[in-house]
Amino acid sequence: MSGVTVSVIIAAYNAMPYLTRCVTSVAEQSIGRDRLEVIVVDDGSTDGTAAELDRLDALHPGLLRVIHQANSGGPSAPRNTGLDHATGTFVFFLDADDHLGPEALERMVAMAEENGTDIVLGKMVGVGGRGAPTSMFRRNQPHTDVFSSRVYWTLNPMKLFRRDLLERLGLRFPTDLAIGEDQLFVGAAYLHASGISVVADYDCLYWVLREDEGNITRRLKGSGLRLQFLPRMVDLILDNVPPGPGRDHLAHRHLTVEVQQMVADQLVFEPRETQEKMLDQLAGTIEPLWHEGLNERLSAMARLRLHLVRHRMLDELLELVAFEKGLARSRTATPVLVDGGRALARYPFLRDPARAIPDLCYDVTPQLGIRHRVTRAELDGDTLHLAGHGYVHRVETRDVTTALVLRERDSGTEYRLPVTHTATPGLGARDDEGRYGYDLAGFEATVDLATAADGAPLADGLWDISLAVGAQGLTKEVRIGSKRADGVSGATTTRVLATPEGLRAVTLYTTRPHGNFTLDLGETKHRVPPLLRVDDDIRWSDGTPPALRFGGRCELTGHPPEALVLALRNDSGATAEFPVRRTSGPGAFHATVPVGALPAGVWTGELRLGPWAVPLPALPADLPPAKWRRRALPWYARPAGSPTCFALRVARVDVVKALARRLR
Repeated sequence: MSGVTVSVIIAAYNAMPYLTRCVTSVAEQSIGRDRLEVIVVDDGSTDGTAAELDRLDALHPGLLRVIHQANSGGPSAPRNTGLDHATGTFVFFLDADDHLGPEALERMVAMAEENGTDIVLGKMVGVGGRGAPTSMFRRNQPHTDVFSSRVYWTLNPMKLFRRDLLERLGLRFPTDLAIGEDQLFVGAAYLHASGISVVADYDCLYWVLREDEGNITRRLKGSGLRLQFLPRMVDLILDNVPPGPGRDHLAHRHLTVEVQQMVADQLVFEPRETQEKMLDQLAGTIEPLWHEGLNERLSAMARLRLHLVRHRMLDELLELVAFEKGLARSRTATPVLVDGGRALARYPFLRDPARAIPDLCYDVTPQLGIRHRVTRAELDGDTLHLAGHGYVHRVETRDVTTALVLRERDSGTEYRLPVTHTATPGLGARDDEGRYGYDLAGFEATVDLATAADGAPLADGLWDISLAVGAQGLTKEVRIGSKRADGVSGATTTRVLATPEGLRAVTLYTTRPHGNFTLDLGETKHRVPPLLRVDDDIRWSDGTPPALRFGGRCELTGHPPEALVLALRNDSGATAEFPVRRTSGPGAFHATVPVGALPAGVWTGELRLGPWAVPLPALPADLPPAKWRRRALPWYARPAGSPTCFALRVARVDVVKALARRLR
């Protein structure tokens, strides 16, 4: 077969009735049959798989290539057989239990071709209670690698591979491993790929849990089997990745996922003698990957588990496994001991002198969440009022030291301001079976912008607002605003304040996408002029002497009333200002200019608020001239002809010329 884009390789062993849906899902792919070849390797099945393959081959002529071979005892040999016969530009390995979404291959091939990548991961969905990996599928990733993403956390082979990569590396699945063979294959491909793509916006692969739980990874138990492939994975990392953050990123996966599964799902079921032997082997296996610098990447539970493994503390390890399983069943958070500004989880053996396990193995301070809510946030003149509550989960509100933090985004300058602690009886009572009390988690803060900087005004800039939540000597900081009461608006509000140095713009707004509050002082991001507008509909008002009536809108939430004016200037340098008055409707205003009192000249103008100015719009083309008498002499006012901006000509009528025109 020539011109094949994707070779789909299916290793099948006693795969009924799942095989039918698996093959059908490939045959119905939107990429089109002319771009596919489907290689199904029957690995000595005894349940009717072979007969079903013959039926499917007849149903889809020219699509399937069926190969029958003696049972090999695992998926490696049939996958290798399929790979030896593949001719496609790309290869996709599909287990016979699973099936594809209709557009899966088309989308993955397009991602690979558009970005020149060698491997594409398609989003996986668990079926029948099977858990599917999720951390690498939070967003599409057109071009990434194994070190700057979470792709290494899925090492199954159900992915799209560029076949040239596999042949260039001579990659095949090891046939001497009952489990973990896919990790060695995929891990090597990851490390040598020119790039990796992730399709996360479409359900590509449906990962099925068989009703008989006959998936091979569930059938093959025993820590001995895992200890056959894990040392080889460690060697793969050591041989291909130099020490540093990249190696640590890959090591993290094995030091957490593999070690936890091996201990909790296999080791605990072995006889005592085997447990001791396997624990010693596991400790030696992980030793090359482990160093103290990894601690920040690991959870406290992972640090404690690894400490017990490294020190061959078998009894303690078994007790920790039982504790973890009980914790999972109860779904409650572990209490903490707060000491010296740190929070230590009350896991087994905490500060047990007989075990002498370091506190670091229990330190959960970075993982403790802050629960907070804002119930008031408003600017009133030059004062910011804030109220709400904040507490550290699992740390009761005793000896509360919460403070408000204002931090300028660019310079990092910060000021910590006191708050008034307020009672919050019953807060959190519905969580964690009510075992923690947060009765003094409330806060109220009044921020005077003129004195907040240690008695001086806050400088211009973007001042992010945080809460330093403190209790029992422990303090954690959180940006506030993302959690707000229903009556607290996150809308942007700008006001202009009168200060000794002049007018100043202050904006309270919420950031995107998180919705946290920030103060913008001095128009760093939010300008005043766009909030001032004069309508185009400028008309003469009724009455004599004539006057021009202006309307508009000021979207500021506040400003010195006398500061907003219409300012006019004529070509002789004369000036005039006219007050702006609020009308009904949010932000609406009007202003009246008595042109009968203006000196002669061509007048231009603007809406002015201190240092800010917005040009007045051009007068309507259909605005008729106004006429009046001043000291018994005729005067007029009419548009001066500018099509882009306000221009009004005020002049005395030349009586002689007017009479001459009449006589003509």
